Amino acid sequence: MSATIHSLRDKGGETEKLTVNLGFVDLGRIDLLVHENFYSNRSDFIRTAIRRQLEVHSDVVAQSLARQTLELGLRDYTAAELERYRSAGEQIHIKVLGLARIASDVTPELAREVIGSITVLGALQASTQVKTALADRIR
Repeated sequence: MSATIHSLRDKGGETEKLTVNLGFVDLGRIDLLVHENFYSNRSDFIRTAIRRQLEVHSDVVAQSLARQTLELGLRDYTAAELERYRSAGEQIHIKVLGLARIASDVTPELAREVIGSITVLGALQASTQVKTALADRIR
């Protein structure tokens, strides 16, 4: 079966909110850099720092992607695609680095029958019912 993979942009409407705890001194240093117009705000500083660290480790990420056979980017799973797997008697193992989305028209029964496991480094979007049905298969 062919898969549709979409590359995720570095910036975009779909983001995940993270909470970061920092010491007062580090926070003060960030605020100073923002005040001095090196960064537009705290979030800009943190995103820039994270991107720089990801660049530093880009070789390790690439090697790990190849070793773990992860799909990179945005991967959508539709009911029609999962029905094709069910018709072929196949079970799939979802492995995504980025965003995996299971369409809203996928029933919990179809998901349980076709999806053997889910490994997502990033975010998984699916209905609450599908996530509940697959809870024992999400790693």
